[in-house]
Amino acid sequence: MTEPLLQSTGVELLDVRRIRLVEGPAPYLSPENEAAMNRRWAESVRANPHLFDGPVAACTGLDLDGPRAVVVTWVRTTYRHYALRRVPGAGLWPSLFVSVVQPVDDGRVVAGRMSATTAFPGRWQLPGGSMEPPAEGETLDLAALRRHAARELVEEVGVEARPEELRLWLVSRGDERHVGAVFVAPSLPAPVLWERYAALVASETARGQEPELDRLALVRSPDELAELGGNLVDYLEPIVRRYAAR
Repeated sequence: MTEPLLQSTGVELLDVRRIRLVEGPAPYLSPENEAAMNRRWAESVRANPHLFDGPVAACTGLDLDGPRAVVVTWVRTTYRHYALRRVPGAGLWPSLFVSVVQPVDDGRVVAGRMSATTAFPGRWQLPGGSMEPPAEGETLDLAALRRHAARELVEEVGVEARPEELRLWLVSRGDERHVGAVFVAPSLPAPVLWERYAALVASETARGQEPELDRLALVRSPDELAELGGNLVDYLEPIVRRYAAR
């Protein structure tokens, strides 16, 4: 039996070693809210033509599932669902995502700034991204989260890590109840990290594309995050603080 987590404000960081994922039915969306969502999505695409209404897994429940374990209930939807955040009174299903703490040898970690072609231009965050529903015959489980985290790390930073090298560290739940699985990657020398990111940027530029993260920074404290300027995703400061205090 699962035990509901306490509701609180701010960002929660749960020290976990096991995640169980269960697909659930999609909550009801009224015709009025669906129409409003579609209008808001069309407005967003006109403002940023790079947006894509691809499939995503949204989170509709997060509960304790034993010592250092949680169960996540998820549903299938598409990116346009998140246009509901701009519809007053509409219920928004929180996102389900993965993040990767990529440390370097001196203890600093990578933060990346999202480029102009992304959904949140200028926002600083850890490497990572929203989960997608599994294909037919596949399962959304901890192994799938690890694979997705490894893919996001190489696509956004240029660092290749085997999924089994990524250690599940935390589950975060943010101000808007978005839920993230936070993994820690093997440490790298800083020059190697910069070399791999530079190679990624050169490859993307040669293809006429902009990298998802247009700038990286190495940080070890909330004070250093504050010096970056721009917006920070809600979980970034608490995770950097937690990692520095480990």
